Amino acid sequence: MGRSYIYLMLAIVFEIIATTFLKKSEEFSKLIPSLITIVGYAAAFYFMSLTLRQVPIGVTYAIWSGVGIVCITCIGAIAFKQIPDWPAIIGIALIVIGVVVINLFSKMGTH
Repeated sequence: MGRSYIYLMLAIVFEIIATTFLKKSEEFSKLIPSLITIVGYAAAFYFMSLTLRQVPIGVTYAIWSGVGIVCITCIGAIAFKQIPDWPAIIGIALIVIGVVVINLFSKMGTH
């Protein structure tokens, strides 16, 4: 199962890159950021599909979305000056707690 989590990490990295460049593409009006977005999402879904060989889809998606939300929020704050307010921070913290609970206590993660 270790390899599956490496694939998931790669999927998340490519998704974060793609989402960041989606913002920079300015509604797909800029060529290079648009191409990076398309390639990034394609790579993200490819690696996510490899993850799904071993890891249940619910667990995969919880980790994918939770880590992605946290990372994109941090990138948004740093690169785009989109500072989250307290309700957003609390909501993100609850998402992280949910991912941790799934990974530590759920039997879904085992096949």
